[in-house]
Amino acid sequence: MNDRLYRFVRWCFQELIWGGDLLGADYLPERGPVVFVSNHLGALGPIAVGAAIPLPLRAWIQADMLDPLLAADYLRRDFVEPQLRVPPPFSRFVADAISKIHIPLLRAVGGIPVYHTPEGSLETLRLSVDLLAEGNVILIFPEDPALPMDPRYRMTPFQKGFARLGELYFERVGKSLSFYPLAVHAESFTVRVGRPVRYNPFVKPAVERVRIKNLLEQAIHEMYLQASRCEIVQIPLPN
Repeated sequence: MNDRLYRFVRWCFQELIWGGDLLGADYLPERGPVVFVSNHLGALGPIAVGAAIPLPLRAWIQADMLDPLLAADYLRRDFVEPQLRVPPPFSRFVADAISKIHIPLLRAVGGIPVYHTPEGSLETLRLSVDLLAEGNVILIFPEDPALPMDPRYRMTPFQKGFARLGELYFERVGKSLSFYPLAVHAESFTVRVGRPVRYNPFVKPAVERVRIKNLLEQAIHEMYLQASRCEIVQIPLPN
């Protein structure tokens, strides 16, 4: 990871794009190895978390976004057309221009490619455990894009595969890994940190993955609703 570039990108996110607040900072660890798990909110989630969390983060990123042959089309379908609302055929040129910048940038700041094949998934987990064993901090957005979004939380249900990091890390170093929930709330410009969920090596691995996934998902739901209530309360009354 290029530390100087990472700090510059984080400054740009905070000062030029996000400009929000970090709540629950008392829960933050001083250092890794830990895993942060967050809601996505399209492009806003990664930007907000990158701006708010004062630790260098190694984020899981769709492998297509790091592939020079696939990145432009992925950006067009996932970002340029649905979020920037650029229509075709112009969306293709915009996506191609963005990909020329973001591919080297994501690689320089240590993005971890996430593949959607059994072999690729194992490679993502292996690389992540290697980084955790070195004391790094991993950031994951585990929402399942194939499932419908819940409008209350603006989230889809989590996939549970990321929770395997707990058992694999324990097998490697003999210590329990902590997973920290993060809730990004666009309207209040806040990122909330919740209490960590710690891997329990005395529970069957398959059961423990579901437990970790459910607890993190529930915590993020609750923090998101809390942020929504605060945002409503803070609306000024008319004179």
